[in-house]
Order: sequence, then structure tokens, then C-alpha cells
Amino acid sequence: MDLHIPDLADQEKPEKINYRILYRLMKYVWPYRGRVLTAFLMMLTATATTLAGPYIIKVAIDSAILPGDLRQLNWLTLLFAVTVLINWFSSYWQNYLMSWVGQRVIFNLRQSMFEKLQGLGFKFYDNRSTGEIMSRVINDIDALNEFITWGIVHIAGDFIVLVGILAIMLSEHLVLTLLSMVTLPFFLLVSTLFRNQVIQAYRQVRSRMAEVNSYLQENISGLKVVQSFVREDKNAGDFSFINHNNMKANIRAAGLFAIYLPVVEVVGALGTALLIWYGGREVIQGAIQIGTLYLFLDYLSRFYAPLRDLSQIYNNFQSAMAAGEKYFHIMDTEPDIKDAPGAVSLPKIQGKVQFQGVTFAYQGDKDVLQDIKFTAAPGQTVALVGPTGAGKTTMINLLCRFYDPKKGSVKVDGYDLKEVQVNSLRKQIGLALQDALLFSGTIKDNIRYGRPEADMKEIEEAARSVYIHDFISSLPQGYDTPVKERGSNFSMGQRQLISFARTILRNPRIIILDEATSSVDIQTEVNIRKAMKTITAGRTSFIIAHRLSTIRNADIILVMDGGRIVQEGSHRELAEVPGLYRDLLTVHNSFEEGQLFDDTFQVEGHVL
Repeated sequence: MDLHIPDLADQEKPEKINYRILYRLMKYVWPYRGRVLTAFLMMLTATATTLAGPYIIKVAIDSAILPGDLRQLNWLTLLFAVTVLINWFSSYWQNYLMSWVGQRVIFNLRQSMFEKLQGLGFKFYDNRSTGEIMSRVINDIDALNEFITWGIVHIAGDFIVLVGILAIMLSEHLVLTLLSMVTLPFFLLVSTLFRNQVIQAYRQVRSRMAEVNSYLQENISGLKVVQSFVREDKNAGDFSFINHNNMKANIRAAGLFAIYLPVVEVVGALGTALLIWYGGREVIQGAIQIGTLYLFLDYLSRFYAPLRDLSQIYNNFQSAMAAGEKYFHIMDTEPDIKDAPGAVSLPKIQGKVQFQGVTFAYQGDKDVLQDIKFTAAPGQTVALVGPTGAGKTTMINLLCRFYDPKKGSVKVDGYDLKEVQVNSLRKQIGLALQDALLFSGTIKDNIRYGRPEADMKEIEEAARSVYIHDFISSLPQGYDTPVKERGSNFSMGQRQLISFARTILRNPRIIILDEATSSVDIQTEVNIRKAMKTITAGRTSFIIAHRLSTIRNADIILVMDGGRIVQEGSHRELAEVPGLYRDLLTVHNSFEEGQLFDDTFQVEGHVL
């Protein structure tokens, strides 16, 4: 399949200053207003000493050096040195305090974003790539950090420098001041043209970087599939295309700076040349002193620096506004699954589960479940079987309330799940998935993931109940063995059994095994089957499995096809009547006991 990368950057349009976004960002800064005010005072001090330096030198030239007054020269030299020290001290604290504030603000922004992402429902993630979300959390917040750390105080500082320079120049010589400003309109024109171009350029840089992150994350996560299908060269070519687009975007942005900075230097040099030509004539004719000419030359070189800074800060500001808009778009996203007003806490449940006329669609009107009706009594084991895409996992998603049905209701012990607090439901459900995910930490940390307060005795009992304790104990570090990313230092079966122990430790009232035994070897399955009686005892259990050995003893088997329950009953009952279950059983019996149903088989037109 050919790679298609949407041109995200081209879809973005330049936005005007969004004061609502700016106000919301400033609310994160407000708690640290004392330090910001102190940094502002330090900035005023640094600005004053910056402006004082050239003036002291001007006075030294005209009043001490030319007249030969050594005493006054000594005092002026000492005063200049003091201003330099004060400037260093105030600049240090200005930068330190704003960096401190910036890091605290970014910490709070990232923390708020993480907590928000934890609470958003599956629908949010269905429509977004991991790379895009990572870009919001890292790249966009970094853009906000740059503006908060350097922009807020520097904007005021640069304006004060500009006003101070103009005020001193005007007080010294009106004509020289006007001559110094001749090139200002050209500078502003160049800066405006540059600003408009660079905004677009950096939008493209951010979008291209998000594409790189997304593709990189996807390929690292799926490395086994990549290598098993010998896709290394093809994927390298696809990544080269994405990486090349990112490189072009960065080169374009860098090229704009490469054009801008020399042009600014030329404009500044022309202004300096005019000042030397006219001011030099004035000095020669005795109209002004040489110290005054030095003062204007020094201030003119300093005048364009804050203008360049303001232009750069404006670009950072625009970047921060674009990043802030994306950030608050996520922060303003309402979870599709949340507690209804007046939702009650679900008490300790018995485990009665009812689906009453449930219809569900992930998107639009394409229903993946249609009019599902069944009841599971407390303690019963319910098996869900059927072709791929029949809706088995979707039913589990609704039971965990990862989604809400479009029509009908899902009830536990008579409570409509829409009317109970989500956490009070999920705390009483144990979920074990086919792709057993282990987290960074130790085996012990992973087993007590759902019950951090569990002691070692409880952890070991949970491990024994699923026949993984002996294996863990045989490891050099036992339960303190570190778990590598996603549990890559353990086999599929070992990861599955550890996840089983994690589920059992919570002592849930409802157990869900979503094809949890489909990827383990026969010996591991034997251990799991031996533990099944312990796992399901006194609990309502839902099992999605392809191995008949896993579901043969289920109290109820729901046979699904096309989003509907087409058969319901025990293994014995369903095996005796014509239908999809007996067709599945016929296929299964043609293989050895325990063989997986293969998704490539076809039974009466059904893809299994």
C-alpha cells in the first residue's frame, strides 16, 4: 500500500492573536506572580544599567579623556564597572526566576494534560495517532515553555530599552536621532515580511515533526511484524519520505533566518554609515563632541537588537498561540464516558449482567451490535464465540463501559451502567487481554498494579493461583526482577500468567478473558485451565476464546455473527442442533484437541 501523508501544515491558516488562549495561559503563570514581579524588577535594573554603560563612556570621553582629567576618569571607570556587576547580577536573577517559573508552568501544563488524557474515553484515541498525542504533550508544550520563559519579561524589557534609547538620543541631538531612524522603516518592512513567512514555516516544522514521531512510534511498537514481513527496506523508504518532508520544512525555516539576519545587518550597517558620515562631519566642524558621536553609534547598534528580539519573540508568541490552541483543544474535550449528574457508587456486586436491546456503532450508523439481549446470572461463565468482527470484544467494551450503547442498556445487578460512577464499576471488573501488557517496574509492581497496597503474601498467593509463582521464584531477583518495556524479557505465556495474577489480586466480581489463552503454548494453557476453577469460582466470567477446551464447560455460550447473537446455550445443547456453533465444532474436530480456530477458515461463508 502506498504511503499517504496528509499535508497537515498546509491545512493550517495563520491565526490572529487569540486573547482567550493568552488569558488561559496567564492563569497558569498567575500563582507565581511574585517571582515574575521580582524578575520584572531585575529586568528594569538590567535595562537601566545597560543604557547607563554607553552614557558613562560618552561622559568619560568628553569630560575626562579629552580634558585629561585622571581623577574623574578613575571615578567614571569605577562607576562603569559597578554598572556591569549590577547588570550581571540582575540579568542572572531575571533569567533564573523566569526559567524557574517557566519550568513550574510547564510541569503543571504537562501534569494537567496527562491527567486529562487518562480520563478521556476510547473514542478520543480511536481518531488520533499516538505520535499526534505525543506531539501535543512534548513539542507544543515546549513551544509554550519558550514563550513563558523568555517572552513575557523580555517583551517589556525590549520595549523599555527602545524607549530609553530614543529618550536619551533625543535629549542629546535631534538631527542625529532622526538620521539614526532613517533605516527603521526598512527594518520593519523586512521583519514583517519575514514574520509572515516564518509563521507558516514553523507550522510546517511542527506538523512534519508530528508525522515523524507518529511513524517512528508505530514502527518501533510493531518491530516484530515489520521484520517478520521483511518490511525493513520498504518502511525505511516510507520513513525517508516523511523524514525528507521534515528536513525540507526545517531547511525552509532555517533559510528564512539565513536571509533575514544578513538583510537586517545590511540595514543596520547603512544606518551606521549615515551616522558616521553626518556625525563625523559635525565632530570635525566642532558642532558636537566625539563622545556624543560614540553614544549614538553605540545606541544605534543596541537599538536594532531589541527590535530583532521582539520580532523573534513575536514568532515565538505566534507559535505559542498555535500550540496553546491545540493544547486547550484537548483540555476542553469532554470525555465521552463520564459520570452522569447524580451517578451513584456501585456497591459490592453479585455479578448479574444484563444486555437489554443493546445496539452500538463506533462511528456513524454502521452498527456493530444489533439488539443484543441476554442475562448472565451471578457466578456463571459466559463464553463468546463467533467469526472475527462478530462483535465479541465490543460487548466486553460495553460491559467495562469503555463505550456507551447507542440504544438499549447494559446493567449489572440491576444498575444501568450509565447511572453509576465509572470507577466504582471498573474496580469490580478484572480484565485480561490477549496482548498482555506489562509496565516498567518489577514483577511485584505489575502484579499489584491494581492494588498498590497489597502485601507480599497476597502477591504470592495470586501468583500461585495461576501457577506462575514457581517460575518467578526461580529468577535470581524473584519478584523484584525488572520488567523491560512491555515485558519483552518474558515469553508470551509468562506475561499472560503475570497479567492473570494482576487480575486475580484485585478479587474482582466479574472476570473478563478476551482471548487471553489464544497465544499460549499447550503446557501454559494446561496451567491456566487448572487455575480456571479458582479464577472463576464465585465470579461472573466472560470468556472470548477460539479454543473449545477453554469454553467447553461454560454455563452459557453466546454464538455471535454480524453483530447479533445467533445461538445461545451450553456446549452440549448447541452441539446437537444445526447452526454456526456446530459448524465451528466440525472444523475444530478435524484438528487435534486444543488447536486454535484459524481466522482463515471459512464455514458456510463465514470467515473465522
